[in-house]
Amino acid sequence: MKQTPFTKFHIELGAKMVPFTGFNMPVEYTGINDEHLTVREKLGVFDVSHMGEVWVKGPKALDFLQYVTSNDVAALVDGKVQYSCYPNGKGGIVDDLLVYRVNAETYLLVINAANVEKDWNWMVSHAPKFGLVVGKDLYNASDEIAQLAIQGPLALKAMQKLTTASVEDMEYYTFKKITFAGINDIIFSTTGYTGAGGCEIYCANKDAEKLWKAVFEAGAEFGIKPIGLGARDTLRLEMGFCLYGNDINDTTSPIEAGLGWITKFADHKNFIDKDYMLKLKAEGLKQKLVGFEMVDRGIPRQHYEIKDAMGNVIGEVTSGTMSPMMKIGIGMGYVKPEFSKPDSEIFISIRDKNLKAKVVKLPIYKK
Repeated sequence: MKQTPFTKFHIELGAKMVPFTGFNMPVEYTGINDEHLTVREKLGVFDVSHMGEVWVKGPKALDFLQYVTSNDVAALVDGKVQYSCYPNGKGGIVDDLLVYRVNAETYLLVINAANVEKDWNWMVSHAPKFGLVVGKDLYNASDEIAQLAIQGPLALKAMQKLTTASVEDMEYYTFKKITFAGINDIIFSTTGYTGAGGCEIYCANKDAEKLWKAVFEAGAEFGIKPIGLGARDTLRLEMGFCLYGNDINDTTSPIEAGLGWITKFADHKNFIDKDYMLKLKAEGLKQKLVGFEMVDRGIPRQHYEIKDAMGNVIGEVTSGTMSPMMKIGIGMGYVKPEFSKPDSEIFISIRDKNLKAKVVKLPIYKK
């Protein structure tokens, strides 16, 4: 099992460790609810070094990315980040990802930990069409980079103490290359997977220990805490953010998943599955991903059946939990389109009981 450069800190702090995507990762420290509230109200630190990072470089980098990803990479300017996905050529999704534009010929892709090898092989298979040299123009740096996500309303205020660059006023989905905590060439971005504000900090593995200590020192006066994967999941679910393997996968299209906004049918962009997705959009969908909250008391879980008032199965839960902020069961799932409008009445089958829920507009938790 792999370790991240921060694993020793998690163990020293008494985290409950679990195997996750081949890594030894902290699932919780003081408890999911406590950690969740810390991020919503103050700031918390996630070790996300298990995520993958791939560089795409050269004069054909843009053409390659326009083909393998669904969003319009040409719309990016230097210092901007874009959420996107890789269509799989069969109507589904290889993975979702972030695309960072450093300059016109340099892009950093951030991919899911569980899919690093799968994504890499997918990109390598399409690289020859664009003359990209694997290992040079297309480079997998996943094992060389450590990453911390500092999330919460006080995160940027605390992190501003560690750099002379202006980070507190950074816009959502932007990044800078800066000197931070005395470490050069840090990538500092503001994307977030919690809906609570904050940043991500990328550094070389050798600088990880210095980064960890500086971040916790800077955040001490604001009540900073380390946060595990458990709260990461409840935080993203309250926001209605998709998790690969749950809400999106090789069989779900981005259109069905409500990701039409990252699927750009621009004339200048020819991407994998473009014709299929245009057809899907024109002919109508068989299922749609929705967010819902429980009306009756109960906690929805992945794979629970979703039914109508007559007891007919109309879909399946993809993610579910007890919301630490709302104190009720919440979830996401695919339903037939006629049940996808906000306030539609649905029922979740929990322990042989059909419990009432209602479809809500995302995010599920409204601050």
